[in-house]
Amino acid sequence: MSDENKVVLMGEAQAELRDHFLGWQCRIRQIAVRELGGRPSEGMRPLVTPAGHEEAAGPITVLLNRREPHETIMQLKHIVRRTADPLLRLEDGVKLLHGTFYQKARDFSDVMTALFAPDSRFAAQLVHLGKARLDFAQFRQSYRIPCAVRLLAEKDEEWQQTFWHNSLFNPNLPAGVKILAFLPDWAHAQAEPPLGGG
Repeated sequence: MSDENKVVLMGEAQAELRDHFLGWQCRIRQIAVRELGGRPSEGMRPLVTPAGHEEAAGPITVLLNRREPHETIMQLKHIVRRTADPLLRLEDGVKLLHGTFYQKARDFSDVMTALFAPDSRFAAQLVHLGKARLDFAQFRQSYRIPCAVRLLAEKDEEWQQTFWHNSLFNPNLPAGVKILAFLPDWAHAQAEPPLGGG
Protein backbone atom coordinates (compact mmCIF):
# COMPACT_ATOMS: atom_id res chain seq x y z
CA MET A 1 0.00 0.00 0.00
CA SER A 2 1.52 3.30 -1.04
CA ASP A 3 1.86 6.09 1.46
CA GLU A 4 0.83 8.64 -1.14
CA ASN A 5 -2.72 7.73 -2.06
CA LYS A 6 -3.42 9.87 -5.12
CA VAL A 7 -6.61 7.97 -5.97
CA VAL A 8 -9.85 9.55 -4.77
CA LEU A 9 -12.72 7.07 -4.63
CA MET A 10 -16.08 8.26 -5.89
CA GLY A 11 -19.47 7.52 -4.30
CA GLU A 12 -20.11 3.91 -5.40
CA ALA A 13 -16.49 2.88 -4.87
CA GLN A 14 -16.53 4.46 -1.41
CA ALA A 15 -19.68 2.52 -0.47
CA GLU A 16 -18.21 -0.71 -1.84
CA LEU A 17 -15.00 -0.29 0.18
CA ARG A 18 -16.96 0.63 3.33
CA ASP A 19 -19.23 -2.42 2.99
CA HIS A 20 -16.27 -4.71 2.26
CA PHE A 21 -14.46 -3.45 5.35
CA LEU A 22 -17.51 -3.82 7.63
CA GLY A 23 -18.13 -7.36 6.34
CA TRP A 24 -14.49 -8.26 7.03
CA GLN A 25 -14.66 -6.71 10.50
CA CYS A 26 -17.81 -8.67 11.34
CA ARG A 27 -16.19 -11.94 10.20
CA ILE A 28 -13.03 -11.47 12.26
CA ARG A 29 -15.11 -10.45 15.29
CA GLN A 30 -17.23 -13.60 14.97
CA ILE A 31 -14.01 -15.63 14.96
CA ALA A 32 -12.65 -13.74 17.98
CA VAL A 33 -15.82 -14.40 19.97
CA ARG A 34 -16.11 -18.04 18.97
CA GLU A 35 -12.44 -19.08 19.08
CA LEU A 36 -10.65 -16.54 21.28
CA GLY A 37 -13.22 -16.00 24.04
CA GLY A 38 -13.78 -12.44 22.87
CA ARG A 39 -10.11 -11.40 23.05
CA PRO A 40 -9.35 -8.86 20.31
CA SER A 41 -7.55 -10.28 17.29
CA GLU A 42 -4.96 -8.47 15.18
CA GLY A 43 -7.54 -7.07 12.77
CA MET A 44 -9.45 -5.41 15.61
CA ARG A 45 -6.30 -3.56 16.76
CA PRO A 46 -5.24 -1.16 14.00
CA LEU A 47 -1.99 0.76 14.09
CA VAL A 48 -2.68 4.46 14.61
CA THR A 49 -0.69 7.18 12.89
CA PRO A 50 -1.62 10.67 14.14
CA ALA A 51 -2.01 13.37 11.47
CA GLY A 52 1.32 14.92 10.49
CA HIS A 53 3.35 11.97 11.79
CA GLU A 54 5.28 9.39 9.78
CA GLU A 55 5.45 6.65 12.40
CA ALA A 56 2.53 4.68 13.81
CA ALA A 57 2.12 5.23 17.55
CA GLY A 58 1.01 1.66 18.13
CA PRO A 59 -2.18 -0.38 18.06
CA ILE A 60 -5.49 0.44 19.71
CA THR A 61 -8.54 -1.79 20.05
CA VAL A 62 -11.53 -0.40 18.16
CA LEU A 63 -15.19 -1.27 18.51
CA LEU A 64 -17.87 -1.47 15.84
CA ASN A 65 -21.09 0.30 16.82
CA ARG A 66 -24.59 -0.70 15.84
CA ARG A 67 -26.66 1.73 13.76
CA GLU A 68 -29.67 1.21 16.06
CA PRO A 69 -27.91 0.88 19.41
CA HIS A 70 -30.66 1.27 22.01
CA GLU A 71 -31.40 -2.44 22.52
CA THR A 72 -27.70 -3.34 22.53
CA ILE A 73 -26.92 -0.70 25.17
CA MET A 74 -29.75 -2.03 27.36
CA GLN A 75 -28.50 -5.63 26.99
CA LEU A 76 -24.92 -4.68 27.82
CA LYS A 77 -25.97 -2.63 30.86
CA HIS A 78 -28.15 -5.49 32.10
CA ILE A 79 -25.30 -8.02 31.86
CA VAL A 80 -22.81 -5.71 33.61
CA ARG A 81 -25.20 -4.69 36.40
CA ARG A 82 -26.62 -8.17 36.98
CA THR A 83 -23.48 -9.56 38.58
CA ALA A 84 -20.25 -8.33 40.15
CA ASP A 85 -18.57 -11.63 39.24
CA PRO A 86 -16.21 -10.74 36.36
CA LEU A 87 -16.10 -14.32 35.04
CA LEU A 88 -19.89 -14.61 34.90
CA ARG A 89 -20.13 -11.18 33.31
CA LEU A 90 -17.58 -12.17 30.66
CA GLU A 91 -19.36 -15.47 30.02
CA ASP A 92 -22.73 -13.73 29.56
CA GLY A 93 -21.17 -11.05 27.38
CA VAL A 94 -19.51 -13.58 25.09
CA LYS A 95 -22.86 -15.42 24.83
CA LEU A 96 -24.51 -12.20 23.64
CA LEU A 97 -21.79 -11.55 21.06
CA HIS A 98 -21.51 -15.21 20.03
CA GLY A 99 -24.95 -15.57 18.49
CA THR A 100 -26.14 -13.43 15.61
CA PHE A 101 -24.61 -10.19 16.91
CA TYR A 102 -22.05 -9.80 14.09
CA GLN A 103 -24.05 -11.66 11.45
CA LYS A 104 -25.20 -8.66 9.40
CA ALA A 105 -22.60 -6.03 8.55
CA ARG A 106 -25.33 -3.61 7.47
CA ASP A 107 -26.45 -3.42 11.14
CA PHE A 108 -23.22 -1.55 11.95
CA SER A 109 -22.14 2.02 11.46
CA ASP A 110 -18.70 2.72 9.98
CA VAL A 111 -17.92 5.01 12.94
CA MET A 112 -15.44 3.12 15.12
CA THR A 113 -14.68 3.91 18.75
CA ALA A 114 -11.87 3.30 21.20
CA LEU A 115 -11.61 3.69 24.96
CA PHE A 116 -8.61 5.36 26.63
CA ALA A 117 -7.53 6.01 30.22
CA PRO A 118 -8.75 9.30 31.72
CA ASP A 119 -5.25 10.81 31.62
CA SER A 120 -4.24 9.42 28.21
CA ARG A 121 -1.89 11.87 26.50
CA PHE A 122 -2.25 9.94 23.27
CA ALA A 123 -6.04 10.39 23.27
CA ALA A 124 -5.56 14.11 23.96
CA GLN A 125 -3.09 14.34 21.07
CA LEU A 126 -5.49 12.60 18.67
CA VAL A 127 -8.34 14.91 19.66
CA HIS A 128 -6.11 17.97 19.31
CA LEU A 129 -4.94 16.95 15.83
CA GLY A 130 -8.44 15.88 14.78
CA LYS A 131 -7.19 13.31 12.27
CA ALA A 132 -5.37 9.99 12.22
CA ARG A 133 -4.86 6.98 9.98
CA LEU A 134 -5.90 3.48 11.05
CA ASP A 135 -4.04 0.56 9.45
CA PHE A 136 -5.83 -2.79 9.77
CA ALA A 137 -4.41 -6.19 8.80
CA GLN A 138 -5.40 -9.83 9.27
CA PHE A 139 -5.72 -12.93 7.06
CA ARG A 140 -3.79 -11.39 4.14
CA GLN A 141 -6.26 -8.51 3.96
CA SER A 142 -5.40 -4.97 4.97
CA TYR A 143 -6.99 -1.54 4.95
CA ARG A 144 -5.51 1.93 5.34
CA ILE A 145 -8.23 4.31 6.48
CA PRO A 146 -7.76 8.03 7.18
CA CYS A 147 -10.22 9.18 9.86
CA ALA A 148 -11.47 12.30 11.53
CA VAL A 149 -11.19 11.96 15.31
CA ARG A 150 -13.50 13.44 17.92
CA LEU A 151 -14.01 13.10 21.65
CA LEU A 152 -17.40 11.65 22.59
CA ALA A 153 -19.60 12.86 25.43
CA GLU A 154 -21.17 10.43 27.87
CA LYS A 155 -24.63 11.14 26.43
CA ASP A 156 -23.54 9.98 22.95
CA GLU A 157 -24.83 6.55 21.94
CA GLU A 158 -21.38 5.52 20.69
CA TRP A 159 -19.94 6.43 24.11
CA GLN A 160 -22.59 4.30 25.84
CA GLN A 161 -22.04 1.30 23.55
CA THR A 162 -18.28 1.49 23.97
CA PHE A 163 -18.30 1.94 27.74
CA TRP A 164 -20.71 -0.91 28.47
CA HIS A 165 -19.09 -3.23 25.92
CA ASN A 166 -15.67 -2.63 27.48
CA SER A 167 -17.18 -3.18 30.95
CA LEU A 168 -17.90 -6.80 29.96
CA PHE A 169 -14.19 -7.45 29.56
CA ASN A 170 -12.76 -5.04 32.14
CA PRO A 171 -14.68 -4.82 35.42
CA ASN A 172 -12.30 -2.15 36.75
CA LEU A 173 -12.77 0.70 34.30
CA PRO A 174 -11.82 3.94 36.05
CA ALA A 175 -14.11 6.95 36.21
CA GLY A 176 -13.57 9.54 33.53
CA VAL A 177 -12.43 7.28 30.69
CA LYS A 178 -12.03 9.01 27.33
CA ILE A 179 -13.84 7.51 24.36
CA LEU A 180 -12.90 8.67 20.88
CA ALA A 181 -14.81 8.24 17.64
CA PHE A 182 -13.00 7.57 14.35
CA LEU A 183 -14.98 8.69 11.29
CA PRO A 184 -13.55 7.15 8.09
CA ASP A 185 -12.72 9.17 4.99
CA TRP A 186 -13.61 6.49 2.46
CA ALA A 187 -12.66 8.72 -0.48
CA HIS A 188 -9.00 8.32 0.49
CA ALA A 189 -9.05 4.82 2.02
CA GLN A 190 -7.28 1.81 0.47
CA ALA A 191 -7.62 -1.95 0.60
CA GLU A 192 -4.90 -4.50 -0.14
CA PRO A 193 -5.50 -6.59 -2.12
CA PRO A 194 -7.68 -4.03 -3.89
CA LEU A 195 -11.37 -4.81 -4.31
CA GLY A 196 -12.15 -6.65 -7.49
CA GLY A 197 -8.65 -8.15 -7.51
CA GLY A 198 -7.21 -5.11 -9.32
